[in-house]
Amino acid sequence: MTRIIGGVAGSLGLAVPRSGTRPTSDRVRESLFGALEGRDVLHDARVVDLYAGSGALGLECISRGAASADLVESAPRSAAVTAQNARAVQHAVDGPTIRVHRTTADGFLRTSTGSFDLAFLDPPYDLDDAGLTGTLHLLTPRLAHGAIVIVERSSRSPEPRVPGELSPDRTKRYGDTTLWWYTRE
Repeated sequence: MTRIIGGVAGSLGLAVPRSGTRPTSDRVRESLFGALEGRDVLHDARVVDLYAGSGALGLECISRGAASADLVESAPRSAAVTAQNARAVQHAVDGPTIRVHRTTADGFLRTSTGSFDLAFLDPPYDLDDAGLTGTLHLLTPRLAHGAIVIVERSSRSPEPRVPGELSPDRTKRYGDTTLWWYTRE
């Protein structure tokens, strides 16, 4: 079962789409959010969770003090689950803004006017490297100075090719999953 790990909505169970997604494991999320809290980047952060799946990453940020989360999911069934989870977390937290967008990551980024402090990209494994690179190029102008971008991919995937405005920060491998961290210059 996927759940919110910490913060105001801690222990709240989240629904997971039946197929087409691979939720980030609790172990990876615990390590990820421990590092983010260690950097004090969650409080009042504007978050975008591209390829949201269940929305667990963006919703965890809301539970831990983020000001807003835009959850972007194109698959209709997954987007419905994301919206259900967003309502549950919104009820538990009562305050921050949570928006669910049923569109592609690239479509959202082409029309968004928001600025983000923290971005998660956990694309489907079948998204090729060129597709991920294109999404990162669309995302970069939407990032605030000093924003953190975290890309989750299979450990068999090559390191993402990122725009020059993104500096490598750290890489962490968890079995079959690798997280690449970047900072917006």
